[in-house]
Amino acid sequence: MNALSAKLLHSLAPWRDSRSWRVAFSGGLDSTVLLHLLAGLAQHHRLPPLSAVHIHHGLQAAADAWPEHCQAFCDALGVPLQVLRVQVPAGASLERAAREARYGAFARLTASGEVLLTAQHRDDQAETLLFRLLRGAGVRGLSAMPSERPLGDGQLLRPLLDVSRAELQCYAAEHQLSWVEDPSNADHQYSRNYLRHQVMPAITARWPQAALSMSRSAAHLNEAQGLLDELAIMDLDAARGASVWPWLDLPSLALAPLQSLSGARQRNALSHWLSRFGRLPDTDHWRGWDSLRDAGAEGRPVWRLADGELHRAAGRVWWLSGSWLQPVDGRLQWLDPQKPLHLPGNGQVSFPGPVPTGSLHIRYRQGGEIMHLAGRGHRDLKRLLNESGLPGFVRGRLPLLYQDDRLLAVANLPALATNPQGGWPLQWLPPTSDQGLS
Repeated sequence: MNALSAKLLHSLAPWRDSRSWRVAFSGGLDSTVLLHLLAGLAQHHRLPPLSAVHIHHGLQAAADAWPEHCQAFCDALGVPLQVLRVQVPAGASLERAAREARYGAFARLTASGEVLLTAQHRDDQAETLLFRLLRGAGVRGLSAMPSERPLGDGQLLRPLLDVSRAELQCYAAEHQLSWVEDPSNADHQYSRNYLRHQVMPAITARWPQAALSMSRSAAHLNEAQGLLDELAIMDLDAARGASVWPWLDLPSLALAPLQSLSGARQRNALSHWLSRFGRLPDTDHWRGWDSLRDAGAEGRPVWRLADGELHRAAGRVWWLSGSWLQPVDGRLQWLDPQKPLHLPGNGQVSFPGPVPTGSLHIRYRQGGEIMHLAGRGHRDLKRLLNESGLPGFVRGRLPLLYQDDRLLAVANLPALATNPQGGWPLQWLPPTSDQGLS
């Protein structure tokens, strides 16, 4: 066993009991060496079933020939290959769009107990650190690429991060491996290519161990980020108390514990929390948090982010995304009130108890609604909702039960019903804030 095979086997030792190992196989040098190494190890060691997956982005004509090359290489190794085609949406950054499409496909493919192996190496890590440094990244970004992280329902591993590009090239030459060359890798208009071909050679000419040193710095920063994450978890635990609206199943945090922290700890805790839902705000955009946090008690501030919105209401901050950001409207006839009524984009309503008679339908607030309550007479619905303290972002999608043109009940608020015997128990199961979970 050569030194590179031994190093790879050692790094993958904790994952030997996985259901399967799947290699992200582009057909380039790095993934070709990784797949060849693993196929060789599988001949002499008991490993999980090995396969490969090739993502075809369809961005250039040369790429049409790569699946055939990958198939031939895998056939020679006796490794099954799956080819997946993805659509890359047009945008400002083609690199980023292609990466998101690629990793989205990987995530959908990786099941529980499965591992996806990618071939990024030490030089890639150094380039990533430098690229993010030039973009003004913080500790999290400068941690560069982790050696492992969750992906889909399984795990992503980068077992070659301690291996240099030169080592991979020597291995490929020794074993007479062939691989494809992506023409776009020579295009210096792409930032990473510019760093790889113009900047890094100049740095390593002066400091030959630069890639190793930069990779070590990334590891130190990753450790520092781990400490920040531990602090964030402690601070978030103090802010996770249940809201007074248990049926409102949305991610939320109590505001007061956050306000008691320093500004830096607030941003650290929120970054940790928001990272579950999508892309984090850049440095300048954090002013939106300051405005939301410091708004007056009567305000209804909103902090709009890339993948959702943060609302402040009822002493808490709430994360809204997906269907919660889409308006609801219309009038829905409830033909069989013995069964739940599904509301387009807004969950469902049902009667867990007595069912009123007559022609029933569901509406949403338009303004000016009046409700008759036993012992209180006619009351303006807006004022009644203000009295309830229900968060403002809920009120526009709160189902209202009508009998013809008479407002009978407001969902999930038993006190707002016209039945003198205790109200019609109209139960609403709202949608969850399910978009952008990472």
